[in-house]
Amino acid sequence: MKTNRLRNEKSPYLLQHAGNPVDWYPWCSEAFEKAKQEDRPVFLSIGYSTCHWCHVMERESFEDEEVARLLNETFVNIKVDREERPDIDAVYMDACRLMMRSGGWPLTIIMTPGREPFFAATYIPKNRRYDRPGLMEIIPRIRELWAERRSDIIQAASDITLALRRDNPGEAKEPGEETLHRAYRSLSANFDETFGGFGDAPKFPSPHNVLFLLRYWNRTGDARALEMAERTIGAMRRGGIYDHLGFGFHRYSTDTEWIVPHFEKMLYDQAMAALACIELFQATGNREYETTAREIFAYVMRDMSDEGGGFYCAEDADSEGVEGKFYLWTQDEIRKILPRDEADLFLSMYRHDSDLSAHGMNEIPAGHFIPHLGPANEGRPALMDALSPIEGARKKLFEARKQRVHPHRDDKILADWNGLMIAALARGAQALGDPELLRAAAAAMDFVTGSMQNGDGRLLHRYRKGEAAIDGNLDDYAFVIWALLELYEATFDARYLVKALEYQSHLYDFFQDAAGGGFFFTAVDAEQLLMRPRELYDGAVPSGNSVAFLNTLRLSRITGDTDERAREIFRAFCPHADASPSAFTYFLCGLDFALGPASEVIIAGQMGRPDTKELIGALRGSYIPNKVVVFRPESGGSRDIDAICPRLQSYSTINGRATVYVCRNFACAQPTSHPKEMMKMLTDGIRGRRLQ
Repeated sequence: MKTNRLRNEKSPYLLQHAGNPVDWYPWCSEAFEKAKQEDRPVFLSIGYSTCHWCHVMERESFEDEEVARLLNETFVNIKVDREERPDIDAVYMDACRLMMRSGGWPLTIIMTPGREPFFAATYIPKNRRYDRPGLMEIIPRIRELWAERRSDIIQAASDITLALRRDNPGEAKEPGEETLHRAYRSLSANFDETFGGFGDAPKFPSPHNVLFLLRYWNRTGDARALEMAERTIGAMRRGGIYDHLGFGFHRYSTDTEWIVPHFEKMLYDQAMAALACIELFQATGNREYETTAREIFAYVMRDMSDEGGGFYCAEDADSEGVEGKFYLWTQDEIRKILPRDEADLFLSMYRHDSDLSAHGMNEIPAGHFIPHLGPANEGRPALMDALSPIEGARKKLFEARKQRVHPHRDDKILADWNGLMIAALARGAQALGDPELLRAAAAAMDFVTGSMQNGDGRLLHRYRKGEAAIDGNLDDYAFVIWALLELYEATFDARYLVKALEYQSHLYDFFQDAAGGGFFFTAVDAEQLLMRPRELYDGAVPSGNSVAFLNTLRLSRITGDTDERAREIFRAFCPHADASPSAFTYFLCGLDFALGPASEVIIAGQMGRPDTKELIGALRGSYIPNKVVVFRPESGGSRDIDAICPRLQSYSTINGRATVYVCRNFACAQPTSHPKEMMKMLTDGIRGRRLQ
């Protein structure tokens, strides 16, 4: 088969396009030099391997000889995997949003040989479809404009580039508690009272909204905040956005009822959803959230784990060229696999009467359905009561489904998404008391720190098939530091803190925005792009700046240093968060921590002894988000933690019993050996009602 220049790449997405008749280049200086020499514009296409509409555009256009001929005659064509090069994607997605007021993937950018964009679009069909022009119409028009109105194009590209480089949201007061209230009111106004979640279709999980709402409930005692969090996660878990047989969440719902998802499964969605479920379980004691978190972890460890310890990126929405085919069923299929009684019970429990064509799945033959449970408010049984009688049926159908053609799996290992998953697993190990989760988290961190660093100890972004490459970005560092902090509190192994502080120093050495505050997305010595991106908003995942803010606060409390560096990040957010607080919900989790009350909990004792276990167990079983926990071994092994936190040398057991020291708002209470007294110190003055 004839191939193009993508044939030697590592990215599964780029390799998918290696056989296209389009003369694709990877992102490289050679491509831009060719564009300059031949005086051609550049056609940049950005996507990822599990993107449904990326596949559609490839089938319709990039595999089409007619379209390929036009592209090759008119442009120098470049393909980019957005997961492999999020820095490039960040720059040109900002350009797309500036020009179109929206964005998405596949992302199409046409730009000058100097890398300045003048045209942006997402999916483009081959031929005009309704009011959407096709490539067969757009390419000749661009070629005509490039030949006859070059000065207009250059001026437009220059104006767009100037606007991209401008970052001036105006003056604003420092965010405070009122900012938390305004974010809550905005989420409340946007809440779907019928089906949960926020806004209209398409609906995205956005678990960081849930994390914020839980902290707001904890701070204010506002029951509606907890209700919105529970109803959102509960509706998602019962809906078709959740894989009821193989577990895990799909990317988003195409409808308001969470029935028909966009079927790809992303590692970061699993991590963030698991974190939300764990915190809901700690806050409410409801086993539904524990079960959901465990199922998510089971899916990731079964289907997304590399033998070296890391976690893969994603699974595709499509199989056999049809979106969702792997996940759909008919009644006849169910009845062929299950005995009659089990089939009747399964079909009575799982809705099978949805008209998928009404949700845009017109290519699916009639009679197919997505297993999903009805809303909890329709007189249906609670989730755990619903699932228990059909557990055997679910397992049989899962085994039968394994014989189908599976969706493509993107087996890249990304440092940032692995950081999120490790953080979730380590938090789950604490809250659920599950050593298997801790083992998986530790193995993945060993993989990241052992196989995804360069010779200088700096993080690399991507690993695949034995090769680690691409300089680490802000998200890589921030998310891995988060994971290291969670691993420390799950193990009290000081080497995780040592590594967190090492990576934190890299953040300040290579990413700090000394003038504007916060961090740039790329390192100071990274490839120079059209602009140096600096991401603040919390999108599908929290921004690296948001995570770094909370990381820095936690590290300052652990080490006893001042939090001035956290304030530098905070000041960078002020005008943005004040203008649109609900777009910064994970940053506001950090603000909630900073405003306090936040606690430092220091436990002195011997690991493994019953009195030590009792204190640690009480902490891990409760919802106390704004705290750091440090352990000082009573006999030996304290040298590493004492070096990080010299002040700990004065903390010791009393009367031979494990002893806890609780400090809040820069004042320390009397030490105690009693879990109930410890919990009273931690919860006094916090209005959120404990439900366990």
